[in-house]
Amino acid sequence: MEVVPEGAKLDFLSKQVLTGRNVTGGFWMTALMGGLNFQIEHHLFPSMARPHLRRTRRLVREVCAREGIPYTETSLRRAYVIVLTYLREIGLYSGLATFDCPMVGQYRRA
Repeated sequence: MEVVPEGAKLDFLSKQVLTGRNVTGGFWMTALMGGLNFQIEHHLFPSMARPHLRRTRRLVREVCAREGIPYTETSLRRAYVIVLTYLREIGLYSGLATFDCPMVGQYRRA
């Protein structure tokens, strides 16, 4: 997903679509995630009943294509890889080479 620069002025549609991602996987993914795999539509229409988010997806994709707004969909596995990779990167940039758990350190001293 794109990182929106601080201070950038985005309209509501662009902000919700650029900062969200849908999780693909068909009926079973929808059942597993309770319909919230349609994260983009959920953020655009937070009070919409979850069963209607799937149908709204087609309309949102059409509007995004017409407006030139990237619409991101990925598998659940790929979504986890993206998030965990990002968390690892920002952890490495924090300046801490390792993290020593205080509880583990306590037991090592004994």
